[in-house]
Amino acid sequence: MIASVRGTVLTVRLDAAVVEVGGVGMLVQATPTTLAGLRVGQETRLATSMVVREDSLTLFGFADDDERDVFEVVQSVSGVGPRLALAMLAVHTPDGLRRAVATEDLAALKRVPGIGQKGAQRIVLELGDRLGVPVSDGIGAGRAQAAPADRRDEVVEALVGLGWNVKVAQDAVAGVLADTEGPIGADEVAGVLRAALRGLGAGRG
Repeated sequence: MIASVRGTVLTVRLDAAVVEVGGVGMLVQATPTTLAGLRVGQETRLATSMVVREDSLTLFGFADDDERDVFEVVQSVSGVGPRLALAMLAVHTPDGLRRAVATEDLAALKRVPGIGQKGAQRIVLELGDRLGVPVSDGIGAGRAQAAPADRRDEVVEALVGLGWNVKVAQDAVAGVLADTEGPIGADEVAGVLRAALRGLGAGRG
């Protein structure tokens, strides 16, 4: 198993990046949020998980070990493969998933493309407490009660990092959040980024 890769970022696409490790370009599938943090020409370190199939070897990359571990655990649920597991992490942070499972928040789980009512129920039932408690709970609970900072600019910066200009990125985010009042929190950044990328992709087609 390849647990991590460290090397120079050669290319960044909407769904993957190529990282050069020891002269070999490794294609790494990742969430939009992880990819938005990469810069071509700069060195990066990604936690990774390799999925082996009869006809393919696919490497999935994550910003940290916690994301990678959650990615692997959720695949223990019937019907959840690597693509759906990656989609779950594109919409929710690891703590967001832990919280959704722990509180049986089916609505939150159903925000992931490909997960319906029965799928959400199965995830809650089969995962149980296997994901553990949210890291932000306990010691960090006091900080979590503070008024959330608006993270819209983070989404714009992520889109710019993926190749769009600032005006296009701002318009895309504004379109996604047209009906949203108030600030967006850290747990919402990935979902907004994903929605903005879908809109931009449709505009290119």
